[in-house]
Amino acid sequence: MSAKSSLLNYACPMPRMDHEFVVLGHGSGGLLTYRLLDQFVFKALGSDSMKAAHDGALLNLSGKIAFTTDSFVVSPVFFPGGNIGDLAVNGTVNDLAMCGAIPESLSLSFILEEGLRMEEFWIILQSIKRACGEAGVEIVTGDTKVVEKGKGDQIFINTTGIGKLHHGANIHPQNIRKGDRIIASGCIATHGVAVLSVREGLTFETSLKSDSAPLHDVVLPMLDEYKCDVHLLRDPTRGGVASALNEVARSCGLGIQIDESALPLEDEVKGACEMLGLDPLYVANEGIFLAIVEGSQVDAMLELLHKLPKGQRAAVIGEVTEDHPGQVVLEGSVGGRRVVNMLTGDQLPRIC
Repeated sequence: MSAKSSLLNYACPMPRMDHEFVVLGHGSGGLLTYRLLDQFVFKALGSDSMKAAHDGALLNLSGKIAFTTDSFVVSPVFFPGGNIGDLAVNGTVNDLAMCGAIPESLSLSFILEEGLRMEEFWIILQSIKRACGEAGVEIVTGDTKVVEKGKGDQIFINTTGIGKLHHGANIHPQNIRKGDRIIASGCIATHGVAVLSVREGLTFETSLKSDSAPLHDVVLPMLDEYKCDVHLLRDPTRGGVASALNEVARSCGLGIQIDESALPLEDEVKGACEMLGLDPLYVANEGIFLAIVEGSQVDAMLELLHKLPKGQRAAVIGEVTEDHPGQVVLEGSVGGRRVVNMLTGDQLPRIC
């Protein structure tokens, strides 16, 4: 069963529309736009702020807040375990979580390509609604535009997220010290391989599903317990773990050493990467984070993570060193060492 058809089994009934496909008139600002928003977007997602149909949302903010924006252009739009809709919500929530923030409000804008099936758009809207419910966030404002056929790729989504900073959060590369340990909260490369498994011309047998999920419910317990011992958090999406750690090494001016044998990796992901000549360190992730933490607290943090459903495969994968500043070095599982550089091209286009 495809990801799309499985969603149809429990999605709310789609409203009756005059058009089977998105047409340019749905972006005209006139009657078709009104019907698309009123009968589709607002019906599926409408918070009180959105139902007001105003030009923006009014928010009550106090104290320090985190603010992020992102765009999502995944291909294919539907993949095992999800689609571009829940990916957009989870990705934005996770960007806030990496700042040490409690996600609260999102904006969400669609760029729809002429010819997108209304049924598929409705499924995406329903998955957005479910993802917001799971993450405890609200869509408060947004926008919808339509482009001519051939000038998009079915649907692009842009998001903005706002959240209040956790009182114990002090997340910054300058906090990183020699001896800090690096935790991966779960198995790496799962999302990228799941998307690849349904990409035209690259199909192979696998039961993998994307691990896309909101991660603030894993991050916040760490901050509740250990506060400033969590020095940095990173969401290794595009470019994977290797690129994220290279960014960290360059930002803090220290070296990072990772242990290949310690990397949490599903057997199916490992096999798929070997078959296709991919390095899992560079494959995109959407359901894990990297935490750089005080070395003396790492065992206690792992014990905490292992008690959480999304942290049961968490593992220490490396440490911070004064050697090779600004570089990431991999200790091979069968011996030897190699420098792991930042991704210079595209292993897998349009993963997130």
